[in-house]
Amino acid sequence: SVPFLIRLFPALLTKFVFLNLLAFPFFVDLQRPELLLNNTISLYLATEPGVTVGIWHTVPGSREAEARGQDRRWYEEALADAHPVIIYLHGNGGTR
Repeated sequence: SVPFLIRLFPALLTKFVFLNLLAFPFFVDLQRPELLLNNTISLYLATEPGVTVGIWHTVPGSREAEARGQDRRWYEEALADAHPVIIYLHGNGGTR
């Protein structure tokens, strides 16, 4: 019956292959990364109309003392300074 269902509903195949319905780790609020990781905030970028990409901005351990207690504006300004930015793409799991 599974091949028959996939033939009728091809979108089901992507759900089974990529498992983007599951969020791992379970019961974690990914919009508040500061609860899991030090010196990290959650930001959102509008890439095109109707598409928003969520990102985490984590400053390196060498700037930990400087980042402690700072607000969102400080993290946004840190993205524009002379320090390099490393982009890590997590894949297609649907969670960060």
